[in-house]
Amino acid sequence: MVEALTLLVLPGMLLCGLLLHTVSRQEAAVEFRKKPNFIIILADDIGWGDLDANQGGKTNNTPYLNLMAQQGLRLTDFHSPASTCSPSRAAILTGRYGLRNGVTHNFAVNSVAGLPLSEVTLSELLQKAGYYTAMIGKWHLGHNGPYSPTKRGFDYYLGIPYSNDMGCTDTPGYNLPPCLPCVSSEPKAIRLRRSGHGGCYSKVGLPLIENSSIVEQPLDLWTLTERYKSAALRIIHNARARAQPYLLYIALAHMHVPLAPPLSPEARSTAQHPGDGVYAASLQEMDALVGAVKAASDDTDKDNALIWFTGDNGPWEQKCQYAGSVGPFTGKWQTDQGGGSAKRTTWEGGHRVPTVVYWPGRIPANSTSSALLSGMDIFPTLLSLAGVTPPPDRRYDGIDATPILLDREQTGHEFLFHPNSGAAGKFGDLQTVRAGKHKAFYITGGAEACGGGAGQQQLHDPPLIFDVEREEAEERPLQVDTPEYQAAAKRIARRREELLWDIATDESVSTADYSTDKSAAPCCDQRQAVCRCRTLV
Repeated sequence: MVEALTLLVLPGMLLCGLLLHTVSRQEAAVEFRKKPNFIIILADDIGWGDLDANQGGKTNNTPYLNLMAQQGLRLTDFHSPASTCSPSRAAILTGRYGLRNGVTHNFAVNSVAGLPLSEVTLSELLQKAGYYTAMIGKWHLGHNGPYSPTKRGFDYYLGIPYSNDMGCTDTPGYNLPPCLPCVSSEPKAIRLRRSGHGGCYSKVGLPLIENSSIVEQPLDLWTLTERYKSAALRIIHNARARAQPYLLYIALAHMHVPLAPPLSPEARSTAQHPGDGVYAASLQEMDALVGAVKAASDDTDKDNALIWFTGDNGPWEQKCQYAGSVGPFTGKWQTDQGGGSAKRTTWEGGHRVPTVVYWPGRIPANSTSSALLSGMDIFPTLLSLAGVTPPPDRRYDGIDATPILLDREQTGHEFLFHPNSGAAGKFGDLQTVRAGKHKAFYITGGAEACGGGAGQQQLHDPPLIFDVEREEAEERPLQVDTPEYQAAAKRIARRREELLWDIATDESVSTADYSTDKSAAPCCDQRQAVCRCRTLV
């Protein structure tokens, strides 16, 4: 009788257990899906004034970004962590200044290494937390072996390993000076530096890489935007089927030269002079790509996806009509001295970048914040929203901006340090300090301007201090003998020394290997000119 009862009871218990197990798995899956999806869109060499909303709608080049700003949050005092490519990208992915993560200037085509392997990236942490991680676009943090994107936390990668002018293409697009196309009959080292202008030197063809394979070399720049868009939409649409949260990092080729907007062949042949509309067409193409990504995200998981659009640094002023707008942040003190005041400098035009954050239902619509923020803040903010704790064995420089994004709080960084990226001083030097409305320059210098002039490096002791709320153009510094100057200088000097001491005593500081070797250049077929691995039609 007992055996019979046991036989009757056991199936019920098993069924109950199976049901409970199934329910718990379903609950876990629902909870897993509640983790937010993240889309980071990083524009290259974009000016603060390139966003229509930042200029009061004087043009209509960015309607989709304008809409995203109306439906989300526009950050007006947001800064790239550096004013050149590799340092800025390394700081975004690690939440640390270049003096900590080791990346203080750009990696080359022939670089054997990249972002130090001792550094932990945002993608690695989210991947370990169960996120599907994908990257599309420019990496520029090392392309060999363990330094490539798929070894640094990305499940999928499609893009260019460095800037789109660091290799020839068969139809190179618009640039100053004009870079010649790849010539298949010439050897691998295809062209020498041209006189006086720079920018065209011995290179291999520009490669397009998918995961760890070169799929096209030289890359056709005129098809790149569509390839990026197709890949991004595929990843977003597949996310629902995976039932897995995702990080999608899109590092655009826009607005870096050479520009390759969708112009007719006739327009391509004539668009070689100021006012030809090439930059505006490229800006509109970039904006349309952003709009397509936003639409796909809205269609698949609108209430659970955060989109963060920003830039890696300001416009490349040397490129004249092919460079963007800094808006009111003209760095007039520097331009009066000679030289440019945008990319490669610590003037506002070099690092204040257009930034919009969008998350329907979570970020208040049509809101604006003037909180002082940095690209380094993306790292701690997304980890916080995902419920992921960063490793405690290192020091971070980014702050969690969640209260600013979600709750309209206005308190950002009390101090923000801008490192030299090449125009003056030693790479990585903390040459400029922002404290509230005051900004102190210990070293000044200009990058090459459109006219070819470059300002000379100058050391300032005591520092130049500007009130950037009153002096957006950074034209007239405060008088040294005023109480305002004295109070600001004392406060800034103390915090600058504190940070330098903190970095000097930081045991988690990394050192990047910047050595090069000709064999390190990506090449799909050494036997072919410019490493050609596709058949021209």
